[in-house]
Amino acid sequence: MSRPAYPFAAIVGQEQLKMALLLAAVDWRLGVLLRGDKGAGKTTTARALAELLPKPSRFINMPIGVTEDRLLGGMDLGSTLKGEPALKPGLLAEANNGVLYVDEVNLLPDHLADALLDAAATGVSTVEREGFSSVQEARFVLMGSMNPEEGSLRPQLLDRFALMVDITAPGIVTERREVVERRMAYDTDAAGFAAKWTEEQQYLRSRVIAAREMLPSVQCSTEMLDLISTIVCERAVVSLRADLAIARASCAQAALLGCREVTKDHVDAVLALALGHRASRPPQSPRSQQQTSPPSLPDLAKRGESKAPGEGGEQRFSAVSLKTPELRWTVEDGRSGANEARKGQAPGPVVRSRRSEQPMELDSRASVLEAVARTGQPRPRLQDLYEKVREPLVGSRYLFVVDSSGSHATRERMRAVKGAVAGLMEGSLRRRDEVAVIVFRGESAEILVEPTSDVAAVTAAMEYLPTGGRTPLAHALELANHLVTPETLLLLITDGRANVPVYSEDAWGDALQAARRISCAALVVDTESSDNALGRAKELAEVMQAECISLATLEAGYDFPLLIRNGARQP
Repeated sequence: MSRPAYPFAAIVGQEQLKMALLLAAVDWRLGVLLRGDKGAGKTTTARALAELLPKPSRFINMPIGVTEDRLLGGMDLGSTLKGEPALKPGLLAEANNGVLYVDEVNLLPDHLADALLDAAATGVSTVEREGFSSVQEARFVLMGSMNPEEGSLRPQLLDRFALMVDITAPGIVTERREVVERRMAYDTDAAGFAAKWTEEQQYLRSRVIAAREMLPSVQCSTEMLDLISTIVCERAVVSLRADLAIARASCAQAALLGCREVTKDHVDAVLALALGHRASRPPQSPRSQQQTSPPSLPDLAKRGESKAPGEGGEQRFSAVSLKTPELRWTVEDGRSGANEARKGQAPGPVVRSRRSEQPMELDSRASVLEAVARTGQPRPRLQDLYEKVREPLVGSRYLFVVDSSGSHATRERMRAVKGAVAGLMEGSLRRRDEVAVIVFRGESAEILVEPTSDVAAVTAAMEYLPTGGRTPLAHALELANHLVTPETLLLLITDGRANVPVYSEDAWGDALQAARRISCAALVVDTESSDNALGRAKELAEVMQAECISLATLEAGYDFPLLIRNGARQP
């Protein structure tokens, strides 16, 4: 007998998360993205929501390795092999009237993510296979979760989620203790623990059911729609999905509170959920104007614009155009590093079929046609079998760690550094690749650009990057280690002249210690001039088992591919 799910009512804190999920339970079109650190309770909360929906409601946990046929539906292999071809429903149809949960949705291949979000938006799943066609209802609450450290979600797909919640584990001791206590009680006696929360669960379920019934009659006036559109325009959001998400979420919020008409309070309550992943800066309600919004990417790039020497000695230099190499990287045995890193994750789209007596994924149509052609019967033999061949996924993360300390102001070396970053991105990035940028100057390093596929945003951030101050190299490498994934290529651009310690009094020793922890393919671009050269960038490359190339070589023109091998070292 399966044990009951963890009660939704027993979730400690996470008020924004619970509100977003309750809104989605009222209006299934409000798909929710849960974005946050591992171990913050994303999956537990997602599973708990299904218990609040009208019965019967299923919770479907979509595996990251799902195939297109399993997701959308396909030929029923058993019936087909008997000569009675028929379609079978996929996970989208199975999740109808329930919850479809996709963990690590940012790792889902593009073609599957597109199909999933289309069905979630329309409530219909259309299956067309081998001359057969079927249209099935797929009205489910869509929830996706992701850890930003493992990669970003394409902006086009991110926009398809109506609501988004950033989740962090509790930082208050008493709250963390309460989470652990409740979880231990649940693990000891799940049924008994769930029984203690029956009354609260029934109350929440009754609210959801009543709100669902009231939702069609909730009115959102022209005045409120004008307010919503005004807010969206002020946030410079282009997509009309933002307006729809706010309007629908406001109606759902009103229904949950038993109101027949949307008010400004209802709109204010859902703004952060609907605009947090779309706007250049997070929205604020009028009641929280005293709070300071985090800067947008352009603001982040501009925050250290040129200062006069008396204000810290920082300067800003524009990039020069450099002819840089195309970067190619491999693991030890010569296979593509990105392909190998993706091994075991979700497959790409089918590109062709091939004959195989031991198919990894059977192509039923090709197998049946082969059997008919050879025997006249639609019953494939072993020698008639074909398997599907899928396009490999080759997305990589290019992690630039850029030295913008004062030594690069000499002879305006920062112009070439910025040109190197721009050239390497332009010459090497492919579809599905993403870029992250860490910069270091002054007393510490910082993540200038979180992992993103928006190259234009990276270019803009680099253009406004100031130069000046000390060289906290060790901190930059320590920070970079947190963004390294199995598919990362790290590009360190520095002269190696570290002078800000982290672990001890020896800044250079600390930098070498941090470099030894880096375990991914890497390239060091040595920006040191020939005058009084110390050769520290080359020493860093040796410690990291990385390739090394001088900035002077890039300035002179480098017009052939650069192969980078990953030694598969242990951290």
